[in-house]
Amino acid sequence: MASEQEIRKQMCEVGKRMYARNMAAANDGNISVKLGGGEWLCTPTCVSKGFMTPEMMCKVDAQGNVIDASGGYRPSSETPMHMRLYTKRDDIGAVVHAHPAHATAFAVAGIPLNKPIIPEAVIFLGDVPIVEYGTPTTDELPDNLMKYVLDYDAVLLESHGALTWGRDLISAYHLMESLEFYAEMMYKAKMLGGPRELSQGNVQRLHGLRKRFGVAK
Repeated sequence: MASEQEIRKQMCEVGKRMYARNMAAANDGNISVKLGGGEWLCTPTCVSKGFMTPEMMCKVDAQGNVIDASGGYRPSSETPMHMRLYTKRDDIGAVVHAHPAHATAFAVAGIPLNKPIIPEAVIFLGDVPIVEYGTPTTDELPDNLMKYVLDYDAVLLESHGALTWGRDLISAYHLMESLEFYAEMMYKAKMLGGPRELSQGNVQRLHGLRKRFGVAK
């Protein structure tokens, strides 16, 4: 198991990747990781994901209350949304929220990503629904999110962005990358006249591979 310091460094590295891949402009986006023992690390508010350092990470409890935060940094205002996810599934070890350009375009347009167009998306990502709009920093969005947590590992947030979760930070981040790649392929395919969907038989076979690859949902 990675040490707390290693996880802090990993959060910074993932933040840099998000920023470099146009998933989090300016200070957008947030990350949280479960440490165990009733403690979580989360990214600080009002800090660019591309310029974070390990000591900026904030430690919180299950209710999002600050346990430790150095240098005057405070947890992201969307930490409560993350913490609600952890209460619903014990297998969630990390949560990533970002605004990747193509995926967010689908969220703004109100179009879910649920068409079987490429095998990797069917196997590793699955359907990506749209969570109904909720005002950021309020209970509206976490409340709306709850009915999707058990059946999905990635969602679009209506008029907002995207949210993914996984057993660890790398798993959650890779889902965000996969989600954005899927959204970009769908966008480009629509410009070329529309995607050709995989047949139902092929989709069923791909679903059969999900267990082999250890995909829970």
